[in-house]
Amino acid sequence: MNILGLSGYYHDSAAALVQDGNIVAAAQEERFTRKKHDASFPKESVRYCLAAANINILDLDAVVFYDKPLLKFERLLETYLAFAPRGFRSFAKAMPIWLKEKLYLKVMLRKELAAIAGCKVKQLPPLLFTEHHQAHAASAFFPSPFEEAAVLCIDGVGEWATTSLWLGKGNSLTAQWELDFPHSLGMLYSAFTYYSGFKVNSGEYKLMGLAPYGEPKYEDLILEHLLDLKEDGTFRMNMHYFNYANGLTMTSRHFHNLFGGPPRAAESEVTQKNMDIARSIQAVTEEVVLRLARTAHKETGLDNLCLAGGVALNCVANGRLQREGPFKNIWIQPAAGDAGGALGASLSI
Repeated sequence: MNILGLSGYYHDSAAALVQDGNIVAAAQEERFTRKKHDASFPKESVRYCLAAANINILDLDAVVFYDKPLLKFERLLETYLAFAPRGFRSFAKAMPIWLKEKLYLKVMLRKELAAIAGCKVKQLPPLLFTEHHQAHAASAFFPSPFEEAAVLCIDGVGEWATTSLWLGKGNSLTAQWELDFPHSLGMLYSAFTYYSGFKVNSGEYKLMGLAPYGEPKYEDLILEHLLDLKEDGTFRMNMHYFNYANGLTMTSRHFHNLFGGPPRAAESEVTQKNMDIARSIQAVTEEVVLRLARTAHKETGLDNLCLAGGVALNCVANGRLQREGPFKNIWIQPAAGDAGGALGASLSI
């Protein structure tokens, strides 16, 4: 069995090839195009993976995409409806792209694959779609050394899910529960990335790196106004302070008023206040991750934990989880972000 997994069109496009359950090759498109977080169809990654196995597209048994675009479109429509009439500018900007391209993702993918194969579309192998968090969970559990594990996925958002717990046993993954958009730890961290003057989906590591230079002076403010955090790690965000669900920015003017000014201008001087804000959101993120892990341990009764999703790239939070968390063994997918979703997609079948 030759299964090709794909991620793309949002950020971190990638391809991965699994042959009879073994990972043969995986590559991220940015490595070939030299465009950081390249979101285009991963054609060079596909070519690389096929060459590594010495096969062509027609030798594949299936191609699997890491997302279900119709579910994501449903989420966009329901979110805009929930916030209407606010968000019309964002709606007007997003809809043409969806109506012209992303709703026809299956057609686009098959055209790209046919161009690589030099064949007609009808000759291609079946094209399948897996849910975003299912791909994350598969990328974390199946390559891990565990026969049984709790699998925690935390990111910005897939179709609806922003945090999910899975139970991995043998060759199966079973969903336990999920938290849905717009309540997202990944989005919360990205909102502070934006406010700190860094690029969303790219500069989060800078915010994490800035945190040790500050003090958590705003931690209580965040927990009092922005995040209703429960003892089990579940939470709800106060969307009064955020703009990502219905606008063109991450944070609202109420957020700016709460923290005493507008977002830091990109490339401007980094102040002590910026460092303190970074430390504060880092502390909150670590606390949420620890509480979620304790809940996962309590509910599954297992000693092994696998992690994936963009928040699993926060190595400082992972370090605290290793030192203070309840699990004896932790395995984190190295490509925990969307690039790893290509691998997860190929392993899901």
